[in-house]
Amino acid sequence: MDIAGGCLCGAVRYRASSAPIATRLCYCRVCQYISAGSASVNAVFRAADVSFTGEMRDYVSTAESGNIMHRRFCPACGTPVSGQGEARPDILVLRTGTMDDPNMVKPDMAIWVASAPRWACIDPALTQVAGQPAPAPK
Repeated sequence: MDIAGGCLCGAVRYRASSAPIATRLCYCRVCQYISAGSASVNAVFRAADVSFTGEMRDYVSTAESGNIMHRRFCPACGTPVSGQGEARPDILVLRTGTMDDPNMVKPDMAIWVASAPRWACIDPALTQVAGQPAPAPK
């Protein structure tokens, strides 16, 4: 599987050479900021399988899980592109809305659902976790 994508203005591009390990809707408060209201949709990849072109900026913060996170975005248009935790540097998340074809993946889990807005529409068919799930397999 080959997945390509990038930011809104096209200054940042990426290519993932493998299928994602997992794809999750995340309702933590930080992801609500990233997505401007509800969940962010994140595809989890082996970092070694993803390559980038273009300049990205790095916003470093502590996630609700306690992990130090590097959230990278395009400095020209502001599009959130990826995230990576210091606890598992071999794993990288790509925001599925940045994929050239976002239909290449679909969520298999909803996490941090205890933080979801009351009006959130969470698919009952998805596995739901109140907070941080166990790490995605490598």
